[in-house]
Amino acid sequence: MDGCSRAERAVGAVVGSAVGDALGAPFEFGPEGAFSARFPVPGDGGEMCGGGGWDPGEATDDTQMAVLVAESLLECDGLRLPDVFGRFRRWAAADPKDIGLQTEAVLSSGDPWDLAAALHFQTSQRGAGNGALMRAAPPAVHFSRAGRDATMDAARRISALTHGDRAAWEGTAVFHELMRVALEGRDPLGAVEETLGCVHPDHRERYAVVLSPDWHPDLATEFNGAVWPCLGSALWAVRTTSSYEDALRAAIDLGGDTDTVAAVTGGLAGAVYGSAAIPEHWSAALHVPLPGFGGRVLRAAELGELARRLDRRGG
Repeated sequence: MDGCSRAERAVGAVVGSAVGDALGAPFEFGPEGAFSARFPVPGDGGEMCGGGGWDPGEATDDTQMAVLVAESLLECDGLRLPDVFGRFRRWAAADPKDIGLQTEAVLSSGDPWDLAAALHFQTSQRGAGNGALMRAAPPAVHFSRAGRDATMDAARRISALTHGDRAAWEGTAVFHELMRVALEGRDPLGAVEETLGCVHPDHRERYAVVLSPDWHPDLATEFNGAVWPCLGSALWAVRTTSSYEDALRAAIDLGGDTDTVAAVTGGLAGAVYGSAAIPEHWSAALHVPLPGFGGRVLRAAELGELARRLDRRGG
């Protein structure tokens, strides 16, 4: 781990996740290796290319929902789950460009905030998507000062707003804890085994497989839109590279759900390497629309300030 400050790591986590989201979005559901095939030389520029319905540098629902969580935490001075759910519902009703099928079903059901995801899971038995994991970088920063148990508990509670399967809660909790370790300037990869000990016993073995050093995304038994291979792929990308940029390239080159895998990778790599490691020609184009919230669009500088506030007021 290098010597950057905690504040630089916090900004790296939040901005890094958003950059990964926007960078990966045009390659979603594409083939493996598509990013490197189009941009074979790192640092040449132009990689924030847009496509697939996205403008260059435009963040998707991953970051839009992450910002909604962040702003709720700050404006409510802590976690108020009904407020977070209300913001999600307002956003979903404003017809965003993209929204996960499961998330949309929960938010449009009309059921109360504390029942909607559970009721959906009872009938569908589908709730282990990566839609809770994708938005976790800002709350991971906010709760990281509170210690392992508190940050993992917060991850589970926020996940449960839209995802009724405990698998999604546990994956997000693992991400929160590994981010906490990275924000402290320690190696998150070295904390995996201890973190697995805090995972619910029913889900521990499955996460142990995808987070092990010898796992490769080619070994995944589900599409990387599921929470297990998404988190495993992000750790693999960080483990097998030595810079933020290379981790993002590796993540997007996996193909599939590239925006979310890159968002999760970008959050963790940003916390490891700090904000200065994020290429400026990537962050300069970044913008985060917020449908349903007065036409607001956040840029990288505003996300950075959001990250600093989350870190200062966390715990």
